[in-house]
Amino acid sequence: MTAFMSHPIPPVARKAPHRIEQLGRVRVDDYAWMKDENWQAVMRDPAVLRADVREHLEAENAYTKAMLTSTEALQAKMFEEMKGRIKEDDASVPSPDGPWDYYSRFEIGGQHPILARRPRGRLDDEQILIDVDAMAKPHAYFQVGHADHSPDHALYAWAEDAQGSEYYAIRVKDLATGETLPSAVESSTGDFTFSPDSQWLFWTWRDENGRPAKIFRRPARGGEDTLVYEEQDPGFFLGVARSSSNAFVFIGAGNQETSEAWLIPGADPTAAPRLVEPRREGVRYELDHWGDRFVVRTNADGAIDFKLMWADQADPSARTWREWIGHRPGVFVVGGAPYKDWYVRLERVDANNRIVVTAKADLSEHEIAFAEEAYSLSLEGGYEWATDLTRFVYTSPTTPRQWFDYDMRTRERTLRKTQEIPSGHDPARYVAKRLFATAPDGQQVPITVLMLKDTPLDGSAPLMLYGYGSYGHSLDPAFSIRHLSLVDRGWIWATAHVRGGSEKGWGWFLDGRKDKKKNTFTDFVASAEKLVAEGYGRAGEIVIYGGSAGGLLVGAANNLRPDLWAGVIGAVPFVDVVNTMSDVTLPLTPPEWPEWGNPLEDAAAYDYIASYSPYDNVVATAYPAVLATGGLSDPRVTYWEPSKWAAKLRERTTSPNPILLKMNMEAGHGGASGRFDFLKEIALDYAFAVWAVDRGWERAA
Repeated sequence: MTAFMSHPIPPVARKAPHRIEQLGRVRVDDYAWMKDENWQAVMRDPAVLRADVREHLEAENAYTKAMLTSTEALQAKMFEEMKGRIKEDDASVPSPDGPWDYYSRFEIGGQHPILARRPRGRLDDEQILIDVDAMAKPHAYFQVGHADHSPDHALYAWAEDAQGSEYYAIRVKDLATGETLPSAVESSTGDFTFSPDSQWLFWTWRDENGRPAKIFRRPARGGEDTLVYEEQDPGFFLGVARSSSNAFVFIGAGNQETSEAWLIPGADPTAAPRLVEPRREGVRYELDHWGDRFVVRTNADGAIDFKLMWADQADPSARTWREWIGHRPGVFVVGGAPYKDWYVRLERVDANNRIVVTAKADLSEHEIAFAEEAYSLSLEGGYEWATDLTRFVYTSPTTPRQWFDYDMRTRERTLRKTQEIPSGHDPARYVAKRLFATAPDGQQVPITVLMLKDTPLDGSAPLMLYGYGSYGHSLDPAFSIRHLSLVDRGWIWATAHVRGGSEKGWGWFLDGRKDKKKNTFTDFVASAEKLVAEGYGRAGEIVIYGGSAGGLLVGAANNLRPDLWAGVIGAVPFVDVVNTMSDVTLPLTPPEWPEWGNPLEDAAAYDYIASYSPYDNVVATAYPAVLATGGLSDPRVTYWEPSKWAAKLRERTTSPNPILLKMNMEAGHGGASGRFDFLKEIALDYAFAVWAVDRGWERAA
């Protein structure tokens, strides 16, 4: 016991039992006081955080810094390694649109991009649209979300967030004069589009609870806002966009189960929106315009992995829907992009993507595919409609990103750019593999593994196991400049493609949500056991890592099998599930009841959530070392979730393994906004992983 007395003393959070009775159930939350009652104001101005909460968070930060002092040199080295893999003066492949090429670029040392354009096909005469790096200088946090030019190339609009709270201001610049026009849009979600005639700006309003609730239209150069659409269901997300053909403005409303779309003709942008097809619970659809018809992607009629339909241009309602690409179980239609003479769709089978191109003239198709065992393909949409070129990005865990322009008529691929790794990268040094773990119910769970070719498979290599498994989000097997800082040190990086994601189709998602959510966690544990059995790691020497809903995954896995892990990294972890899903003032609560269930009205949902919620299931046991991180301005996973979780783990654990909390007092859900500052946060996570496996706190005692 004496060996541990020289350690910094961890903060002991005060306990103030708060009794909550709900649906005849009672829970007592000792750390509910960490939620500032005025939290909405804190999101916009962290300076108003209640003093006792601030004092506790600052004490946690000081403790974490003191405990990880011995890792600071490693953090600095990992940061420099990651930074060295970034081409500092990098630039995107220009996207042509009429007379201009639009692109982004970085300057050496720049944390944020410069967005620019130049005359099409030329390398000179650059016009800077916005210099985000210069705009960010006065701010501790600054991010530009959506940015776009008007179809007539006269205006440029962008959405900026100077706090991390995701309340965006939209500003518009006159590109002829260089003047930023007065009367910015305030309280936006950051979602907007110009009308096809460039005369109007459509934008999405964010209400006081942080939810998208209304679509407004205003003159593009500023003026009075007109309400276009108001969503009555607080559980529906809203968005607005132009069709690929530029013939319509779309308004989309929906949640994970149900959706609805409205159309505004581009030739009459002040017209009232027209409903495409009324929402029906459990039916999702989205559409895009394809010249003389609409293409509808939908799960109607039991098409779990979605199908494509055609709809009439004059009447796109469901009564005119005709099947084009029928439902094929296990072939997930991820999305598509129409061009004047072509349609490009992205499909996913067994955690790998493929691209299929259809000629409009005769509906003949061909596929774009690659031969690696695990890889990722993604579509990178352009601005132009009447073109034979589409752009896609290819990558794998060993292969840096490659941007290809693909001529759909000649089927020629032109490599436009390969991600440059200035410090050097030899793909031949590494190997990527695809394994399958058998879940308790017999399902085969894909695992993507990256390691050095000479890494021994005798259990001696430390293992990082990463996962997410929610909202149908797919962890595509892609190259990462970050993972190499562990892999080059002899670590194995494994990604478990657990249920709740869509790696094996939309059914894979449906089998890991609501009353099947525990499949996500048992899939993850099964993946760890498979890796151990095959020599990719050893029980007790695995670090697990997940962010946001991935934090829920690792939090639940920590409760299920604490003996398997050396360390747990929960980045902005969603761990207080019962309380969060019972708080209707939080931005994501009503929209996410279809994902988790509604514990305010459904007793079975309450009991099921309560049975796995990481915070509610912390018990007296020997937990591994834990690092929980958060952002004070985070509207998605509020700061008190990781704070409460860390406090309860520290109170209950029977082991000497440290429980650490790192709270970013100047950022939100995504952490630091600058490309280099963000890497410092990743370097801390990775250094913690090394420290956890090496049990660095014992050596420091």
